[in-house]
Amino acid sequence: MSGSAPSTGPAASSPLLFLGGIALGGLIATGTTLLYVRYVRDAPGALLSTRGAAAGQGSTRERNGASGLTSKQSHHGSHQRRRKSQQGHRKSFGGANGSQPLKGINEVNGLSGESGGARGSGTAAEVTPARALERQDTSLYYRGHREDGRVEVTPESERVYGGPSPLSLDPSPGRYALGHSDAVSESEGGGLGREMSKVYTAGPADRSNLGIVTRSAVAHGGIPTPNGGTVTGVPERGVHFYTGGNMQNAHHNAYQNGHQNAPYAHRTTQDVLKSEGSMIEDAALHEQYNRVLTPEMPHSEETQEVCHRLKLALAEREKWVFKPRVSPQDMRTPEAHSMKECLTGPHVGGSGPGQRLEQDPFHWDNMPALPLRFHMVDGVVHIFDDMGEEGGTDIGGEREPQTSRVFAPPGNADEFFATLHRLVKMSSMGHVRSFTHHRMQLLEQKFNLHVMLNADKEFLAQKSAPHRDFYNVRKVDTHVHHSACMHQKHLLRFIKSKLKKEPDELVIFRDGKFLTLKEVFESLNLTSYDLSVDSLDVHADKNIFHRFDKFNLKYNPFGQARLREIFIKQENIIRGRFLAELTKEVFNDLESSKYQLTEYRISIYGRKPVEWDALAAWVVQNRLYSDNNLWMIQIPRLYNVYKAQGILENFQQFLDNIFLPMFEATINPESHPMLHIFLKHVSGFDLVDDESKPERRPTKHMPTPAEWNIKHNPPYAYYTYYVYANLFSLNKLRESRGLNTFSLRPHCGEAGDLDHLAATFLLAENIAHGINLRKSPCLQYLYYVAQIGLMMSPLSNNSLFLDYHRNPFPQFFARGLSVSLSTDDPLQIHLTREPLVEEYSVAAQVWKMSATDLCEIARNSIIHSGFPHQLKMHWVHTEYWKDGPEGNNIQKTNVPSLRMIFRKDCLYEERSLIRSGWAAHQRKLSGAST
Repeated sequence: MSGSAPSTGPAASSPLLFLGGIALGGLIATGTTLLYVRYVRDAPGALLSTRGAAAGQGSTRERNGASGLTSKQSHHGSHQRRRKSQQGHRKSFGGANGSQPLKGINEVNGLSGESGGARGSGTAAEVTPARALERQDTSLYYRGHREDGRVEVTPESERVYGGPSPLSLDPSPGRYALGHSDAVSESEGGGLGREMSKVYTAGPADRSNLGIVTRSAVAHGGIPTPNGGTVTGVPERGVHFYTGGNMQNAHHNAYQNGHQNAPYAHRTTQDVLKSEGSMIEDAALHEQYNRVLTPEMPHSEETQEVCHRLKLALAEREKWVFKPRVSPQDMRTPEAHSMKECLTGPHVGGSGPGQRLEQDPFHWDNMPALPLRFHMVDGVVHIFDDMGEEGGTDIGGEREPQTSRVFAPPGNADEFFATLHRLVKMSSMGHVRSFTHHRMQLLEQKFNLHVMLNADKEFLAQKSAPHRDFYNVRKVDTHVHHSACMHQKHLLRFIKSKLKKEPDELVIFRDGKFLTLKEVFESLNLTSYDLSVDSLDVHADKNIFHRFDKFNLKYNPFGQARLREIFIKQENIIRGRFLAELTKEVFNDLESSKYQLTEYRISIYGRKPVEWDALAAWVVQNRLYSDNNLWMIQIPRLYNVYKAQGILENFQQFLDNIFLPMFEATINPESHPMLHIFLKHVSGFDLVDDESKPERRPTKHMPTPAEWNIKHNPPYAYYTYYVYANLFSLNKLRESRGLNTFSLRPHCGEAGDLDHLAATFLLAENIAHGINLRKSPCLQYLYYVAQIGLMMSPLSNNSLFLDYHRNPFPQFFARGLSVSLSTDDPLQIHLTREPLVEEYSVAAQVWKMSATDLCEIARNSIIHSGFPHQLKMHWVHTEYWKDGPEGNNIQKTNVPSLRMIFRKDCLYEERSLIRSGWAAHQRKLSGAST
């Protein structure tokens, strides 16, 4: 609702939030007032309100309005009403479920002052209906001003939502009724019923109130009640609303049954809590919940310009980021059936969740080669269609067919760097930073208020989900490096086992001779008895803070690089057998836990093209597969190292070694058979290295990869664009063959400059870390509105770049950014057998997160992951891609619909705010041009 409350004295400059007449205050910045009310669909039901008056001046006699009750009489009447309501819940609904309707309840236009005893009071109101909102099933909001002893309710503003076109209503004044019923708020429907009947408003409200009338009330000339009547009577102050009756009627019926049916009356406490939780969940699904409303000031010229810039930035992301040709919601279309493997992957089949496509995950499917040519042009693979079209030319007696480029990315490097420059410039503008900072603070305060009032309801709703708790919901470790996927005790136990069982195995070539495992340890003066976790020395300590170089040395067991080569590398004389066996043990641990899943990152360095075949052979020959794991490819940004070693001549060779083998395997699988199989198990690509290293800032015109032959490393954005552009063409090619595609999910925002985050905003599906978003409110707001996933690792950040208590994760979560928890490097960071649960448990203890919070984070991790569409349907919801409760099933995720609809409302309000500001700016520009 745009606009602000009218100023009525000094108190107006410092708005306070009032809860049942008690000032909470200080929750939000001055100038913004939070109104917390129930948001409902149109349905017959009860009229609810608080018994206490809103904040402001005035005596109890004034608050009693037209009923003319004195303070003593009002207090006595309230006491009598409480006693009556305790005798039976049936009497508290004014006509619901067979009870008698309130006296005078059908007198829509009556001014007689009859109020049905002590239950209702006041007079009828002159009401002008506001324009309908741009969303169906949405209540109309009115602000009333007291004039001459009556309340004239007039439309103050309009709250804009996305969705269907506005409903047309006659704007002429009409007589509609507002009212209140103290009996409901004092009903003995249980503590839940009393809590649901509270209304919260903001002061000062000396001469105004906020009423909410459903659309059906406006259309039919009054507020309907369960018995088909309408309610009249308007108190002079207070906040009132009309709500659908599903929740209250269900509670009423439950209470009646409890007194009339013996089996119901002897239910256990657990049964009652489960029943109440089910009712809360059902009410939330019908949008009956306490909702935060933030009155907004009309757009100024400055905010219009900011919204215009934000809208353009979001449009740029829509242009650049890769989108599958067939989205998950299009699964039922004929085109989707032809792309079954692309959408489901090797883990599941098209017949249902949990069913594999083949019995053998490494099954070879013979695919014919495509008549396509490709080669690198300025760092990006160009694919040409050689279908033998007519009109070709004769060259040397042979006919050369016409060719055309296919699967091209949406823009070249110059266009991308120009867009990036504009985005970075916009994010540093003062008015943009101020606007986005205010919006993010407001989102955080909305969440705090939501938790304050709905945490108990969310907890009850979780109890209604059988078999589900934090331990029994799926959670994906979306950011973990394979070389550090085991905990240190596991690695030590494995080393001891191999030293005891295979001491004579030749494991390494050093100083011109082959050494056995026993000889290697003897050369280090180590015996099996000497080995311990302390001597293993792989755990990160305080000496590595801001020392990425020392952190990398922690990958060396006992401080020895040769032991790293033997146990944690796949390129050695035993062909990575020890690492493969260790990986299978980790897979067994994952499968025994059932609900924990991973996406292990494994490296391709780009030093030589045969790296792909070696990696694929290691995975396929050792049959490294688990239903609980997918692989991700990480590309270390180490061009400068390879250049200094003389391995590479320019950056173009680096890109050739990484991407050309994948294009070859996709166009002609028989050229790289094992790589073709391995790529089916890969979900995405990552860029890794120390972001804190100084680098050249990207400019609008950068050298091509072939021209980049200097010793310096290219900027982060340079790496990101060329990896993105080649992945874009590769994904389009694989889509055309019905194969799975790859997402771009790089490390970003752990350290370094803000242009890293700007580049990934344009190109990446989601990112790892992102803690530097705390330094840029503009980029943080854009990441929120676009719902770009942040796979954060607070314990890892605590060891390297940011103390745990300063980590922005709880703030990001409260503000609604799509965040999930991941482990990063369990070998160096964690101490337990279940590092992902350890990450969640530390966060829950330090930041006091509830079970709902943890389950929401776990749900986010599934959405961020690259697991197949069918599995996400099985783990989250059959329509998991939808926002709000429509895309969530509490029976699977243990996330209450109350939480999901709150997140949806906040997100849609921000998107609507941007759209409305952008539209106003466009109208201004069109008016100036004419």
